[in-house]
Amino acid sequence: MAAESKALTTRVASGSPYQLDQSQTLKASSALLKHISSESDRKTAASSTKNLLQATTHTSDRNDPLDLEPVWLSLTTKKHIVDKRRLKPGKIPLPHSLNQSSMTTVCLISCDPQRQVKDSIAHPSFPSALASRITKVIGLSKLKARYQSFESKRQLLNDHDVFLADDRVITMLPKVLGKVFYQSAKKPVPVSLAPYRQITTSGQRVTPKAADEKSKTIAPPLQVAKEIEKTINCALVHLSPSNNTSVRVGYSSFTAQQIADNVEAVVAGLVEKFIPQGWRNIRAVNIKGPNTMALPIWLADELWVDEADVLQKEEERAEGSMSVAKQGGKKRKERALDIATEGDKERVSKRENRQETTYGEKKKKRRVGDTDLSTEMRERREKLREQKNMDKAEIQGLEPGKKISAVTA
Repeated sequence: MAAESKALTTRVASGSPYQLDQSQTLKASSALLKHISSESDRKTAASSTKNLLQATTHTSDRNDPLDLEPVWLSLTTKKHIVDKRRLKPGKIPLPHSLNQSSMTTVCLISCDPQRQVKDSIAHPSFPSALASRITKVIGLSKLKARYQSFESKRQLLNDHDVFLADDRVITMLPKVLGKVFYQSAKKPVPVSLAPYRQITTSGQRVTPKAADEKSKTIAPPLQVAKEIEKTINCALVHLSPSNNTSVRVGYSSFTAQQIADNVEAVVAGLVEKFIPQGWRNIRAVNIKGPNTMALPIWLADELWVDEADVLQKEEERAEGSMSVAKQGGKKRKERALDIATEGDKERVSKRENRQETTYGEKKKKRRVGDTDLSTEMRERREKLREQKNMDKAEIQGLEPGKKISAVTA
């Protein structure tokens, strides 16, 4: 007997069907983490050399991205989300940060002058744990001057794990950093370093201005720390002109519950901010590792977004007959073109034959004319030769008609 088929995902017991089933998400997360762990152990046992960089524990101190395999959320939509590729990534807050490790280094690209940002980070009120992770602060002008070659940009990319940039200069960075950064997974992430708007007595929101017109105002140290911390703890969304979007939601060191919590947060953020028409435009939600199959979490029952996209049988039949009629008309046009082409070919062949006939006749006439001319010239030579002999005979007193050679002999 054939095995009984089961649905890949189950509907929720109550409420809207357009929501994740927590049990299914947790089940898929557990299975994926177990598979990644078993594959890692199998490769380690099969390898003759030991990987000294591989972590041996499953604690939270193991959250170095270089040592762990990422877990991705793959979301497929029914229609394209955007029409063109966006270089500025979106941000979704996560309950469990992807950059928890104290080993993670941060490079902060600020507006000019950079001294204001450095002073803000060095201020006593700035959290020391976060300040120790910010290993470099560089302004836009110095970034242009120091990192012009390909090798220097690649070295900068390899020296830091996360790149943050002031949202006031984020649009200038693609031309400065180039494809070295924007073809990698370390694209600069925008962070707001400007001070919050202040409400005046008239009720208007006004942004504080700096004393120098050329410089930009920087927020107080506590506000800068809050914005940086919030940006580091977000999942990055890189939208491309396609119907598939992948977002990193964790690492292999996370627990299944942490992965499930991050998946729910990312899906909610995508539906709310980035996907037009929300759940109606989502076709499937999966999670996967870098070298694993995608495990389904949620699948849509219908493949369309609006009911207007679905054609009824009568409409399909009418459109089918119209398409047949169009194909028939197209075939008639092609047949008429073929007939016209054949007629053109016949006219061209007749013209070529006529040209060949004319050319042959001319050649034949030329050949006959050449023969007549050669005969006439031969006769003229004979006449000239006879006349010459007669003249010589008269001069020597000989009878005309006898050859000179005979007389002399």
